[in-house]
Amino acid sequence: MKRSELKSKAAHYTKIVEWSEEDGCFVGSAPPLIGPCCHGDDEAKVYGELCQIVEEWLEILDTDGHQLPEPLGKKQFSGKFVLRVEPALHRRLAAKALAAGESLNSFCVKTLAKA
Repeated sequence: MKRSELKSKAAHYTKIVEWSEEDGCFVGSAPPLIGPCCHGDDEAKVYGELCQIVEEWLEILDTDGHQLPEPLGKKQFSGKFVLRVEPALHRRLAAKALAAGESLNSFCVKTLAKA
């Protein structure tokens, strides 16, 4: 694949730069392509470095003949997923939902939306 094609594909991958209290700096990652891979004190510089790493990583995968993972932004989501929890947690969530006058589903959606 040509370098310009890889650069275009790299633009479609989700890139996350977030502050890490543990590390005391910004950390960049691009799931599902690559986990935490760069860090620094300047958020914009970390993002620039992350973009470069994503392009290089795609080039390596392509050169080695690996299929590129689908970018998160191109995936279709149904809005449903199954979550397994301990019975005690299920009971506590159901009780909190009941106390809030909501269905368990609505209560969990609102709680997860805050995450």
